[in-house]
Amino acid sequence: MTTLYTSDHEWLSIEGDVATIGITDYAQAQLGDVVFVELPQVGRALKKTEAAAVVESVKAASDVYAPITGEVVEVNQAIVDEPALVNTDADGRAWFFKLKIADKAELGGLMDEAAYKAHTA
Repeated sequence: MTTLYTSDHEWLSIEGDVATIGITDYAQAQLGDVVFVELPQVGRALKKTEAAAVVESVKAASDVYAPITGEVVEVNQAIVDEPALVNTDADGRAWFFKLKIADKAELGGLMDEAAYKAHTA
């Protein structure tokens, strides 16, 4: 399993041809207390950089972008039911959606953990 990051503070955990996507701990800290999450529909085809989900906090609303092109194969209803999970477990149980990867070549433009840490320093 490989974890990659975007400059928009999304993480992707890659297993085979499926990417699990969420927002980073850094992103949730910037947002503050998350009060609402809207997820894409299963079966939706997303293009790289397309707005895929919405996360709202007491401070702001932000789009969560598709870091790669693919089809939504699963969403995490737990964070819709309990948005605060995004604050307490952003890098784990609070994943947003899973995409069937359309083009693995797109993964080459993403950051590894060291590069992402440098990006947020």
